[in-house]
Amino acid sequence: MPGWTNWSDPMAYPHVFKPLTLRHKTLKNRIVFGAHTTNMADLGLPGERHKGYYLERARGGAGMIVVEPVPVHRAAVLIRGNFLPDDDAVIPGFRDITDACKAQGTVMIQQLYHVGAHGDWDNSWHANWSPSGGPSYHDNDGSHAMSAAEIEETIASTVRAAVRAKAAGFDGVETWATYHALLDQFWNPWSNTRDDEWGGSLENRMRFSMETMRRIRAACGEDFIIGLAVNDEPDVEIALTREETTEIVGLHDDAGLIDYVTVGAGSYQDFYKIIPSFQYGEKLTADLASMIKARVSTAKVISEAGIRTPENANTLLGEGVADLVSIVRGQIADPWLVSKAESGHEDDIRGCLSCNQQCWGRRGRDYYISCLINPSVGHEFQWGGDKFSATLEPKRVLVVGGGVAGCEVARVAAERGHSVVLAEASDRLGGQFRLAGLQPRRGQITELVEWYERQLQRLGVDVRFGTYLEADEIAAMQVDEVVLATGSLPMATGFQKALAHVEEMPGVNLPGVAAPEDVMGRAARLGKRVVVLDEAGNWRGCGTAWRLAEDGHEVTIVTPAGMVGSELFRSSTDLPLRRTLAGLGVQFVTEHSVTGWTGQAAEVVGLLTGESREIAADGLVLATGNRADNGLWDRLRALGIEARLVGDAHAPRNAAAAIYEGRVTGLEL
Repeated sequence: MPGWTNWSDPMAYPHVFKPLTLRHKTLKNRIVFGAHTTNMADLGLPGERHKGYYLERARGGAGMIVVEPVPVHRAAVLIRGNFLPDDDAVIPGFRDITDACKAQGTVMIQQLYHVGAHGDWDNSWHANWSPSGGPSYHDNDGSHAMSAAEIEETIASTVRAAVRAKAAGFDGVETWATYHALLDQFWNPWSNTRDDEWGGSLENRMRFSMETMRRIRAACGEDFIIGLAVNDEPDVEIALTREETTEIVGLHDDAGLIDYVTVGAGSYQDFYKIIPSFQYGEKLTADLASMIKARVSTAKVISEAGIRTPENANTLLGEGVADLVSIVRGQIADPWLVSKAESGHEDDIRGCLSCNQQCWGRRGRDYYISCLINPSVGHEFQWGGDKFSATLEPKRVLVVGGGVAGCEVARVAAERGHSVVLAEASDRLGGQFRLAGLQPRRGQITELVEWYERQLQRLGVDVRFGTYLEADEIAAMQVDEVVLATGSLPMATGFQKALAHVEEMPGVNLPGVAAPEDVMGRAARLGKRVVVLDEAGNWRGCGTAWRLAEDGHEVTIVTPAGMVGSELFRSSTDLPLRRTLAGLGVQFVTEHSVTGWTGQAAEVVGLLTGESREIAADGLVLATGNRADNGLWDRLRALGIEARLVGDAHAPRNAAAAIYEGRVTGLEL
């Protein structure tokens, strides 16, 4: 592609770019953009936001896209952003999407799902239905044991959903038997204790899924792909074993009912592996995918979960583990991942961080998804995708600050044709985000910083390290636009929101007190025993505690929240973190604040009881609030120079906000 750095071999991924026949369709490559809920529906209908999102991945080269699930019945509704169940009103919007994406040569599949016992009454206004009335792992509700008539009703509604998908232009459907949803609730003897024709023997337990697929084939014809999604869950005792899952899939294949099977990870009993963060290894489903591939004779096998890169994909395919691979978050982060790999521009791929902060993190809060490192996600229809139009008025732009906000402004402005100088006071790019990349298992962050370095070099941005600019120096540079991305600084007062009446923590200026940035930058000299005050419950404090514990310190985390890593719950990274910290011997003190530092101990108070005590320690790390470092903005205004503030210099927040504002500012220049 024009403008991309040509540093890699375009034939480096021969297995990825080998076409594959899937029933009546030929996929141009082996990369799938797998199903995931974007939460973009408007009153249950697909619209322009959806179309822009999927079309960008089709343009970027995905061989097949599995569009997010449609609930097949009212009882299947799980979230507010689900599409309308059993309603032809969805057809025109989906037809618009499929027509646009198929014009790019992409095969389009619609996922159909029913979560069974794990629904959400508050969204469905319908009791959860399941084989035997089992418990929900979504909330504390129970479920209704389906009658034979209700089973028939559900099969019929699933077939209608498949017919509707065909009418909307989809090339096929993917039925959902994964994470312990309705189909695999019937398969699993733990959740199916029926003694009628729908339970008991394996043949009976498979009757629901097999009958559903037979009827879909009869209703939709031979030129229609039918897929099946399953999951690998070796760590949950009640889950189907790999051997059981393999045999069930094989029997469906023997019966000629499926064209492909997608193998995911995790379940409702262990949700964290469904969207595995950087805390997990890569290629999580390789073992089960390999077993299934050895068992089936016709169905193609798709491996997903923890496959981030074309290299991973090519390795799995080359080893014969799977026939296709699903890269979801990788193509969220860079929708042009496939095209860049195919054209030999792998070094220009913006790699996913596996952080879950803006994809699952937003979806879990009932917002449409986006991406920490790619703010065009969800905004493709407004911005024209993840690309830039040339400016009609090239300007001289000065960006002060080389954190991720400054890097994104400089990159976007240069892409659009502006002449950009990026002044950074230190000797490297990345700012506080680079320090976060020094926390355990977070090397993907430093890879992103290196990506920015390559992009700025390619675009000819004049990056000046060791350059601390004052207002008069900026005035003398005679630039057209000034953007301040000067970040934020720790408050250094020990102020805590739970103790709002205390402006400065007693003892905060004594030796032994440090900020997380001091620790990660190796500027702090802490003793053996360290207390980390983690006010926000996020990676700034928790990741620093992890680093200290791995380095051999005896760490105690104090947090005002009810659990350590409370903010990380939204990204499904909190429980794996707590497990890791507990394994390292880290002590948790929850619902407490630090009232003072003596130099030998942290004084803490229980927020529930008001009782005070001391925790003996050699050092105290304060992961509390930051303040914007925007004094330069005031000094420029005094000289009559209006500058734009972005990122933490505007208001201290997170990296997602910094990169988003960097993108928007670069588009506005």
